[in-house]
Amino acid sequence: MIQIPDNVKITDWPASTTWFDENGILYSVYKKDKKRSLEETISTIEEFKKQLNGKKVCLLADVTHSGESSREVRDYAAKELPKVIKAIAMVSDSALGKMLANLFLTLKAQPYPTKVFDNETSAKEWLKQYL
Repeated sequence: MIQIPDNVKITDWPASTTWFDENGILYSVYKKDKKRSLEETISTIEEFKKQLNGKKVCLLADVTHSGESSREVRDYAAKELPKVIKAIAMVSDSALGKMLANLFLTLKAQPYPTKVFDNETSAKEWLKQYL
């Protein structure tokens, strides 16, 4: 699991903790056993869009503790994330996290580059091409 650095400003969302690294890559670490409701997802994405002020970012998501999402949550995220995301790299320390990440990619083609990685370093290097 990715460790949150000491020298960054974090944002604590209901289902994840986020921060930007020195390159402008957005890191997101999902919280353990946190099921996301549609209402929470809408609120989080809308607040996030306000913070970005029309800017798109590259996302490095640690999905080790990511759980299953409802169809409504997945559909909403699929509609709204392309407005703020340039590319997503997902990493996971667990077989279940990797399986869910790959399932997410298989169920619906994403309108931005996406890839699953075994480690943060490889994921970050891949994302840099989209900055």
